[in-house]
Amino acid sequence: MAIIKRALISVSDKNGLGEFAAGLVRHGVEILSTGGTARALQQLGLPVKDVAEFTGFPEMLDGRVKTLHPKIHGGLLGVRDNPAHLAQMAEHGIQPIDMVVVNLYPFEATVARTDCTLEEAIENIDIGGPSMLRSAAKNYRHVTVIVDPRDYAVVLAEMDAQGGAVTVERNAVLARTCFARTAAYDGAISNWLSSLDEEGVPQLFPNTLTMQFHKRQSMRYGENPHQLAAFYTEPGPIARPSLARAEQLQGKELSFNNIHDANGAMELVQEFQEPTVVIVKHANPCGVASGDNLLLAYHRARDCDRTSAFGGIIACNRSVDGVLAQEMTAMFVEAVIAPSFDDDALALFAAKKNVRLLATQGVVSGSSGRVAPEWTMMEMKRVMGGLLVQERDTLLLRRNELRVVTERQPSVAELRDLEFAWKVVKFVKSNAIVYARDLCTVGVGAGQMSRVDASRIAVWKAGEAARSLGQVIPSGGAVVGSVLASDAFFPFRDGIDAAAEAGATAVIQPGGSVRDEEVIAAANAHNMAMLFTGVRHFRH
Repeated sequence: MAIIKRALISVSDKNGLGEFAAGLVRHGVEILSTGGTARALQQLGLPVKDVAEFTGFPEMLDGRVKTLHPKIHGGLLGVRDNPAHLAQMAEHGIQPIDMVVVNLYPFEATVARTDCTLEEAIENIDIGGPSMLRSAAKNYRHVTVIVDPRDYAVVLAEMDAQGGAVTVERNAVLARTCFARTAAYDGAISNWLSSLDEEGVPQLFPNTLTMQFHKRQSMRYGENPHQLAAFYTEPGPIARPSLARAEQLQGKELSFNNIHDANGAMELVQEFQEPTVVIVKHANPCGVASGDNLLLAYHRARDCDRTSAFGGIIACNRSVDGVLAQEMTAMFVEAVIAPSFDDDALALFAAKKNVRLLATQGVVSGSSGRVAPEWTMMEMKRVMGGLLVQERDTLLLRRNELRVVTERQPSVAELRDLEFAWKVVKFVKSNAIVYARDLCTVGVGAGQMSRVDASRIAVWKAGEAARSLGQVIPSGGAVVGSVLASDAFFPFRDGIDAAAEAGATAVIQPGGSVRDEEVIAAANAHNMAMLFTGVRHFRH
């Protein structure tokens, strides 16, 4: 542990700079700086020595060469308890630099602009900054390196407690932060440059892909107890509310499967503007409903499949109040996700200490159209020896893009239910069939090799749910008067025949089969309305 006597500060992000530098001056630290940072500190009345004066070598080449000098890197890399290093430093007039405070040129922000040119991007590649950071971090036992302004207060507090010194343990933590940041910075440069086509236009997928994630938590196990696991999150802002940014208010630590299911529930509930509740079990929605209020939506979503809802994950797109919490706590659930929970709700859930409560902060609701392709909106699937990367399926249904292909037009009520069912089926594992009625799922068939089997399972589950509630099942079956959504086209008419036999009155599907005419004819024969979306939503 050494006392900080000299610090080099060069930052593009000047948040908190004045207070931190003033703290260093209070401890008698000599500050070296350059350019805009030096001017900013001087305007605050703080003493600053220009790097050119320190090195005896002028800044040149439009500022490209200013800190790339032996008196800088020798002062950072010299090992203080190595006599040979100290002798060479003395011989060449190299004074030690005990602290480096650098955050890098804003390359990521620059290339995020749609009008960014190659020349602008190149000029925003920092050379001296990463070099100083890496030199300081390598010599962390003797040098303190700060790349994140959020560490200013921590370092100053330690200097206050240690008589102007920073512990080796703290320096080691700061060095790890530094190397992670320079790796991410280099990765961003590599990704952007390798995405350029022959005309210099960035493409969505770079030839070389470098990604960085931060470990949020280690887990007791993964999908199964014999598998090790951890949860990593992306750095930086997320385009919309996400599970990675949610705050856990209470409950046991989230498991691997909890996080996977909770993410699916949250993605689905974001599709809806109206009050909606989604219940997910084993990565599939088992009940979804919209209503005039969240309590009504919850009752209907739960009653779609009470058996599966037991031990499920619940997601809401409105705040949870005490009345709704009372209903939810009557059934065993793993987790509840909502924008927020009022005091009454928190008090009721407190009695169920194992229930995880996740607050996403803000109303969770869908947007329209395609979301701009950002890496935060990509999804990845690992395969042996490689990685599949694609845009997330964020495309939402637009009514004016629907095409009625049958003789009968859907009624207003049918159209609302068809749109509702289409949002849900996008989040059901393929082959996927969803029956819905009055903005509520009636039966869900998921993950079958045959689309007809998926439909039969959905009808069977609808009947089981009705019987469990003591409902009188209509003579035609539990899905009579419902609509059907299919995530992909019907390859044969048998799927439509089965839906009609079950009592469905309308169908929404992508279309595009070589037997579309046969399928449309089947719908007409049953006096069903059928809509083509032109979009498939496979989910594997």
